[in-house]
Amino acid sequence: MQTVPAQTEHPLAADSTSHPKGLYLLFATEMWERFSYYGMRAVLVLFLTKAMMMDKAFASKFYGGYTSLVYLTPLIGGFIADRYWGNRRSILTGGLLMAFGQFTLFFSASNYGPASTHALSHWLLYLGLGVMIVGNGFFKPNISSMVGSLYSATDKRKDAAYTIFYMGINLGSFLGNTITSLIGDKEGHPEAFRWAFLACGIAMLLGTAVFNWGKDKYLHTPTGEQVGTTPAASGGIMGVYALLPVLLAIILGILWLDSAKFPTIAPLLGVAVIGISYMIFSDKSLSGADIKGIMVIFIVSFFVVFFWAAFEQAPASLTFFADEQMNRTIFGYELPASIFQNLNAIFVVVGAPLMAAVWTALGRRGAEPPSPLKMSIGLAMLAAGYLVMCFGVHNLQPGVKVSMFFLVALYFLHSVGELCLSPIGLSLVNKLAPAKFASLLMAVWFLANAAANYLAGYMSSLYPDPKSTKPAPVLLGFHITNLYDFFMVFVVSAGVAAGLLFLLSFKLKKMMNTPDAPVAVA
Repeated sequence: MQTVPAQTEHPLAADSTSHPKGLYLLFATEMWERFSYYGMRAVLVLFLTKAMMMDKAFASKFYGGYTSLVYLTPLIGGFIADRYWGNRRSILTGGLLMAFGQFTLFFSASNYGPASTHALSHWLLYLGLGVMIVGNGFFKPNISSMVGSLYSATDKRKDAAYTIFYMGINLGSFLGNTITSLIGDKEGHPEAFRWAFLACGIAMLLGTAVFNWGKDKYLHTPTGEQVGTTPAASGGIMGVYALLPVLLAIILGILWLDSAKFPTIAPLLGVAVIGISYMIFSDKSLSGADIKGIMVIFIVSFFVVFFWAAFEQAPASLTFFADEQMNRTIFGYELPASIFQNLNAIFVVVGAPLMAAVWTALGRRGAEPPSPLKMSIGLAMLAAGYLVMCFGVHNLQPGVKVSMFFLVALYFLHSVGELCLSPIGLSLVNKLAPAKFASLLMAVWFLANAAANYLAGYMSSLYPDPKSTKPAPVLLGFHITNLYDFFMVFVVSAGVAAGLLFLLSFKLKKMMNTPDAPVAVA
């Protein structure tokens, strides 16, 4: 590992209320990357249905397949970073690939239409999404794991750092969603979607440039050691570059097969779980405490699937709902359907300091819940959000549109739930993961997201389309005949998961290798 001239850590560094400048460099990098990802995602299903002329069920599954692979490839990127490239090289390569993918979508959206008459546009769609999937695999797990590397093992500011970092994610989401919704989601003008993808490509280039500018100056430990550099014993760096076209071809094949032929991603997820479990638990150097901590990561990741499968209806079924079933007019102006996804980012950015203050206050009184219990609260808030929607659509008459109040309330409750679950989970993984598996176990967290997003796409395909002549969707024998039935599915699934995790939370607390640190935002 390369080092800068030796520096002595200030004796109060671990207790300082300020944070290293490297945190804000990662904050800015992640903000622009999330602008790119969430900005594109906000309009993706509308682009697929209104420009590429896909039906809602197919577009939902296609969206689910894409977002699932986005979270699956960090398994590969985390492994390559740990063994060959290091965090920095992986982030730079991933950022450039994602920018290229967004520009490819721009060209796809410049010649849009159904596959029967616009085959090139559809192949460019697959290529652009495929390149972004590969790029994200290198980018996402590595920038998240670098946050914890800026602090010592005993530094109590680490939870606060992840909360600040998480605010950067949501600030980027807000900016990206706002801009792409306003310039790309224009009723009756599907040609406008291309400008959304162009803006996302430019944002991704900005994030990559910011990271490259500040990486050597700011990304170091409290004692001055550079973090995220290429491993000293690394070999085959250029060989990995040579394998990138092969990886892209495999990803494109999987995406096409899963969307057009037969389910391919679900079996891959199962293989990934088995493979990564073997890689980790077969390591004889792990201590008993290490194994217990890793088991906690796997268990909470399982419950995270239920959270994100329901939460990620925002860019899919909830956008269909906002587009067709909700009164979006305010002061005589009809808001774009996709812009309502911004509510989550607004609530998270505003609520993160408040939530951090709550945990800090409880911690001072010795009453702070353990991390798994916080996450069960997050699942309960998710179920409550869908319960509000059930009240809004109950006995809804044909042609009647629902007040936007119900969707606003849903996003508020979901955002509170997200703050109870996502930053807490990221910090938990960083605290419990052995150093040699830091990036790989962060990728496990994203593997849960991969399964959840795939399930989210499937669940969104069950959305009851009043214009469809097909039979009512069926889930485990339950016929989904209306919106009330559809939203009630998420109330039950999230509610049951919340109850089970609540019952397990205190057992999991005993298994954890490190105590919970109060979450505070400096």
